[in-house]
Amino acid sequence: MDGNAAGKCPVMHGAITETGTTVTDWWPKTLNLDILHQHDTKSDPMGTDYSYRDAVRELDFEAVKADVKALMTDSQDWWPADYGHYGGLMIRLAWHSAGSYRLADGRGGGAAGNIRFAPLNSWPDNGNLDKARRLLWPVKKKYGNKLSWADLILLAGTMAYESMGLKTYGFSFGREDIWHPEKDVYWGAEREWLAPSENRYEDLSNPSTLENPLAAVHMGLIYVNPEGVNGQPDPIKTAAQVRETFARMAMDDEETAALTCGGHTVGKAHGNGDATTLGAEPEAADVDTQGFGWMNPNLNGNASMAITSGLEGAWTTHPTQWDMGYFDLLFGYEWELTKSPAGANQWRPIDIREEDMPVDPADPSKRVMPMMTDADMAMKMDPTYNAICQKFMADPAYFSDTFARAWFKLTHRDLGPRDRYIGPDAPAEDLIWQDPVPAGPTGWDVAAVKAQIAATDLSVADLVATAWDSARTFRQSDLRGGANGARIRLAPQKDWEGNEPDRLQKVLSVLEPIAKDAGASVADVIVLGGVVGLEKAIKAAGYHVKVPFMPGRGDATAEMTDAESFEPLEPIADGFRNWLKRQDYAVGAEELLLDRAQLLGLSGPEMTVLVGGMRALGANHGGTAHGVFTDRPGALTTDFFVNLTDMAYKWVPNGDGTYAIQNRKSGETKWTATRVDLVFGSNSILRAYAEVYAQDDNGEKFVKDFVAAWTKVMNADRFEN
Repeated sequence: MDGNAAGKCPVMHGAITETGTTVTDWWPKTLNLDILHQHDTKSDPMGTDYSYRDAVRELDFEAVKADVKALMTDSQDWWPADYGHYGGLMIRLAWHSAGSYRLADGRGGGAAGNIRFAPLNSWPDNGNLDKARRLLWPVKKKYGNKLSWADLILLAGTMAYESMGLKTYGFSFGREDIWHPEKDVYWGAEREWLAPSENRYEDLSNPSTLENPLAAVHMGLIYVNPEGVNGQPDPIKTAAQVRETFARMAMDDEETAALTCGGHTVGKAHGNGDATTLGAEPEAADVDTQGFGWMNPNLNGNASMAITSGLEGAWTTHPTQWDMGYFDLLFGYEWELTKSPAGANQWRPIDIREEDMPVDPADPSKRVMPMMTDADMAMKMDPTYNAICQKFMADPAYFSDTFARAWFKLTHRDLGPRDRYIGPDAPAEDLIWQDPVPAGPTGWDVAAVKAQIAATDLSVADLVATAWDSARTFRQSDLRGGANGARIRLAPQKDWEGNEPDRLQKVLSVLEPIAKDAGASVADVIVLGGVVGLEKAIKAAGYHVKVPFMPGRGDATAEMTDAESFEPLEPIADGFRNWLKRQDYAVGAEELLLDRAQLLGLSGPEMTVLVGGMRALGANHGGTAHGVFTDRPGALTTDFFVNLTDMAYKWVPNGDGTYAIQNRKSGETKWTATRVDLVFGSNSILRAYAEVYAQDDNGEKFVKDFVAAWTKVMNADRFEN
């Protein structure tokens, strides 16, 4: 008899449907390792032989730019262009793609084209940007594999500005697309869009208390609420939020003012109608919408009837021209609060002359009222922003240049160092936010320097810990940090608690003279010191495995280092060295370990082998013995895994966040551990990895795997253009 009863769906339901129940649904406190494997090659349709960075070099750059500019004025009936020009829409697309970047962890941003996927594609702040992406499809289709979505989206915004009269600072290609959502990025704990800001702040009146690593003030917004704090207009309070959220996106006050004023010099906001009539966002819309969201039953081919933010109107008299019109209106008139047709709070000029009013976006024979948001009024009413705007008004060329540079920074912040730039318009100037590092020497005698390091009194733990601390700052999210540049010698890194300043200075005082005498960079000698330490530890474990080393790192100077922007890179925890700065974080130490591993680009097995090896090496922060499950520290053995999985021991909480590892028979405490140590035995996936290295036949495999993962971290910031 058929096991499917009549009327029942014959498909086995599980995680593939909205009714499915996942492991984390059943056990929400389980450690979810998905973040380490979210861009598995199985999701990439391009295959292992494809290299985008090779393919894009074959692109006809001038032809692409011409095609993108041409589509700006090619208005389509299914989504008509405001004023016959898509420039404002394309700028918003590029801006909101790049604008999700935050400095705290380097995540977000436009370098991966992640605005194509949920949740970003369905954020309220990204309303109708699905239409902008669809307008770009003919260009993407034409140039195919030589042009990524990530590059095209940001190029579209840059070409929009050029088409409206701005001299841009430049553009680089080279961004590689991802192929599924970055679902494990933390965008906030809220479960509803645009939830009150109080959910994100310890004290809403103090914007600096915004929860890290967040930058936006609401779930589903890129920056601040355009209607004011929690939708209540107050330009001075809004100014404080603007300042904090832009700072968290790596912008200073002048860059913030330039971007705000320049962003609103062109285009318009859309709120001419009843927002309750709009359809669902793209991820919630039915299949017949084919990826479109926010379907508008009242649009009827009329650009004037669009609804996006709910605010309605242009900021300037000529919304398709790069000019000083934004300042002319903002500072040339007094403004009063009003409501848009959609009911949103906005500001309108008092007694405006008809010739200063912009035309209707669909009917140039009509003049309509311009508007300003609360953030715009902040540019006028906040003393600091006002002074900057006065400077811009006195020197329009300076304003244009400042904006062009800020736009370039916004759209290139997470592309990495200048050496990675591709294309004829990539500027040659070194910019401090690119974290420039000079090329390092390569002709020095590596073997001789290794021998010198080996002859010092520095321990295996000293050498390994210093090399690790230098390299662990790397973030694959925005390609910042890493060992290249040896910024561990400079402020602020030399003083970070996680770098053990006293121990660090002791090690550097030995390695720096060696580097100077050899004509090598300190950056290289720090990494080479790690190699020396590892090879000693490998030999002590009874194996002969060479640790690869690639010279050529350079040494940055303090003048090349934006110390303030490096402060967010300071670690608050490093599970690899069994260290927590505090014990009261909202997430556990093991979750912080996952976060660090993901930023380093490590897989689950790589993370596992590195933790076990670092414990065996005795490389813990401060020399603590937690997790050093071995009687021969300093030898690269599998003892951590062997003893972790040995049922001769039991694991007893000490009540202070640590655990005693006790002999079951005698009750003697053999070792101590932290949660980071024990998670490799408690989590089923991590235990499966740990058991591989605990096997009697995998000692040499462990050493080779550790060396491979170590070398990956040491070379993470060595980019081939």
